[in-house]
Amino acid sequence: MASGTSEASEAAGLKVAVFGAYGHTGRFVAARLRERGFAPVLSGRDAGRLEAMASESGLEAHPASVDDPASLDRALAGTAAVINCAGPFASTAAPVIEAALRAGIPYVDVAAEIEANADTFAHFADRARAAGVAVVPAMAFYGGLGDLLATAAMGDWSAADEAHVAYGLSSWHPTPGTRASGVVSGERRAGRRVRHTNGRLEYHDDALPTLEWPFPDPMGPRAVIGEFTMADVVTIPSHLPIPEVRTYMTVEAARDLSDPDTPVPAPVDERGRSAQTFLVDVVVRSGDVERRAVASGRDIYAVTAPLAVEAVDRILTGRTRTVGVASAGEIFDAADFLRALSPYISLEPRP
Repeated sequence: MASGTSEASEAAGLKVAVFGAYGHTGRFVAARLRERGFAPVLSGRDAGRLEAMASESGLEAHPASVDDPASLDRALAGTAAVINCAGPFASTAAPVIEAALRAGIPYVDVAAEIEANADTFAHFADRARAAGVAVVPAMAFYGGLGDLLATAAMGDWSAADEAHVAYGLSSWHPTPGTRASGVVSGERRAGRRVRHTNGRLEYHDDALPTLEWPFPDPMGPRAVIGEFTMADVVTIPSHLPIPEVRTYMTVEAARDLSDPDTPVPAPVDERGRSAQTFLVDVVVRSGDVERRAVASGRDIYAVTAPLAVEAVDRILTGRTRTVGVASAGEIFDAADFLRALSPYISLEPRP
């Protein structure tokens, strides 16, 4: 059975809670779960929006608040796993993980917030491992995809000197959730910037450089913002001994994100995807040798859904390498996982 297709999963019929189901990414996740044969259970803080979505979709819904543990317990009762799509994750991740641990079910989220992901590793590693529960943060376009690509590119290397993840986005129309999460991250950093260097996260006030990145065709070389730091600086070094992890963003996309007048994503096809395209170019270097992996596709929010749902499917069917808190590249067979995404992501290994 091809895991990346619309065919039913071997775990079909199981209930999977989606917290933040009525949000932009949550709707993609709920739809993908249904395609795979799961029974999404809609949950979130806004009872009105949840009721409207449940009425429209015919799905089961349970309002829940991160401030009310009992409501989270009711929302997760009888489910096999939970996918948290509700940002800012600085507020939602810990309470929903706590509820998942109480229920004894796997937790997956789509957090792009660097600090929230770091908190998940720091605060839940021991407890999740002791409980035998899988907790996979940043199982999304940012954090998850880059980690899978870097892990696949590493191949038989046990360590590397550097990892570079360059994001070639044609545009970036952020959702309200993206903007809200960015505000929270900025406040937590007191306006500073962050990078992963010398094996640790470092906060700084240095200006970000602009340089040219040699993206492959059809994108070609583009100007990028250097040290435009994304969640990969948490996921990749969480399991790969790489002291320098840098991420880059095309100037056009960075400009869209910083402009308060940039509109939200607009659907242009039958799947509800926007016209945005992406190309992710990952380079790992050991000494004088480089290895690369490239992935391309359409709509960073829409592609998060197959990433998160594939993760849940693999956890529930026992196709994992560890338990506890783990990034995508550590808990899954990275190359096999990427192949399963072939309907959504085109892969191009580069020498």
